[in-house]
Amino acid sequence: MINLTADYHTHTPYSHGKNTVWENARAAKSKGLLQIGITDHGFNHLLFGLKRKNLSALRTEIEEAEKITGVKVLMGMESNLISVGGETDMKKSDLQYFDLYLCGIHEVLKYKKFSDFYNIMLKNYLAYKFGKTPSSKTIDTTTKAYVNAIKNNPIDIITHINYKCYCNLEEVAKCCADYGTYIEINTKKRHVSAEELNKMASTGARFVINSDAHSASRVGDTKIAEEILKEASVPLEQIDNIDGRLPKFRFAEYKAKNL
Repeated sequence: MINLTADYHTHTPYSHGKNTVWENARAAKSKGLLQIGITDHGFNHLLFGLKRKNLSALRTEIEEAEKITGVKVLMGMESNLISVGGETDMKKSDLQYFDLYLCGIHEVLKYKKFSDFYNIMLKNYLAYKFGKTPSSKTIDTTTKAYVNAIKNNPIDIITHINYKCYCNLEEVAKCCADYGTYIEINTKKRHVSAEELNKMASTGARFVINSDAHSASRVGDTKIAEEILKEASVPLEQIDNIDGRLPKFRFAEYKAKNL
């Protein structure tokens, strides 16, 4: 059984979650976690995006939850990759408000341009919907978008990579290893195979296990991660939020130097 130290991907009613910050933090405490990330969907999510006007209220709830539970509660966001050039909906002016920077690709977004929507999401989604493999050109484009995002932004964690949006996993993993960005093993949905996880691990990339919890009952869940790790040969020492270990996040270093 995996001994999870922290869960860095959870949602609240500020986007698409059912339970409050405090309820998520209380669940983390009950599971023996030392840290939890409150990472609601990014600003450009058309249905469930976090609102900038709510950032102050969210911070207040986080501080209160941390004080009551004793669990370190990090204010983060699951930002959205919105262009092939690697831009996200976390603007530089937003960085000061957050402790944790996640990034993923989602369906219902305001992309920078229609061409970004078409090339990143629509082509991939249609392939997913019809059970087909996207063209090599589409995979190359998605790979480029991920790599540009990692190079150009202090992203801590790439979320549910390859879920409905397919890329060259080894190339993205190499970039993550070079820049200190973690790859998430998501336990809400199985987004990579054991073989694909092995290939990413072979690049030296490091991982975190996250629940992507949309309710407090799933905070700290590790079931899917345990299943895939039984099939894979990834050393557990390459996963940095288990067995008492805590990750070294690049965004915290960026903030200390630049903000």
